[in-house]
Amino acid sequence: MAPMAAALILGLWLVAVSRAQQVPRPSLSLHPSQGVSLGDTVTLQCHLPQPAAWVRLYRYQNPTYIEQKDNVQDMAEFSLAGIKQADAVRYQCQYQGLEPAGTSEKSDPMELVVTDHRYPPPGISLSPREYVKMETNITIQCWNQEYRGTIFLHKDGHSAPIQHQEPDGGGTATFTLFGVTSADSGTYRCSYRVGGSYLLSSPFGDNVTLEVIPRPAPPRATSRSSETVQFQVSPGDSEGLTYAQLQAVTPSTHPPGTSTTPEPPIIYAEVGTQGPR
Repeated sequence: MAPMAAALILGLWLVAVSRAQQVPRPSLSLHPSQGVSLGDTVTLQCHLPQPAAWVRLYRYQNPTYIEQKDNVQDMAEFSLAGIKQADAVRYQCQYQGLEPAGTSEKSDPMELVVTDHRYPPPGISLSPREYVKMETNITIQCWNQEYRGTIFLHKDGHSAPIQHQEPDGGGTATFTLFGVTSADSGTYRCSYRVGGSYLLSSPFGDNVTLEVIPRPAPPRATSRSSETVQFQVSPGDSEGLTYAQLQAVTPSTHPPGTSTTPEPPIIYAEVGTQGPR
């Protein structure tokens, strides 16, 4: 009997796994997605690819669900009010599909980073200066000597940190931007995650602004064409020659800013005759 029972259990488990694989996974989003402080209210939205009999919210790697919503069409909302330090964890959601039937896998984890304003903000500096030419290497240093958590570099306009680093023995992290371009222009700030609680963050510190000066456009060649005026002299003058008035261009000998504008000299040249006599 034991082998038969084991085979039956294995068969049921394989059926369950097969069903779970046939049901698409949900996705989880956080609102607001950043800037959450202690005491705030946060909404976690579980987005479904199909109607579900139930949807459950979990803490990451915890088999016991926090809350369940029944008979959901396309999205289930879970609100966390009065956020505490203990709420700064990762979350996942899962659902029981109706058609096709089966239990989905859990969604990718979503981090809830909570800012605790009781911690001092970090300091920040930029070197060599705020205005630099393209392809310059820039160094941004952030420091916090008292709390040794991971230090993060943020750029305005980006929802996630662009770099992170463990501080050195003096509590300083050094971030280098190599060969900067105009895309690196912007405002930078730092924060740090409190040691022992990776998702509990300090507030942002002061900011620094970087402006990358684009290369000047290469000079364009210019030419000044001479103005040509043709005229016909009277029949009695110099055998009826045709003359061209050429305006000669000469460099100015007057310093910039002076109002003296000399008239350019006029050159007359013989350019043709009325034919042989």
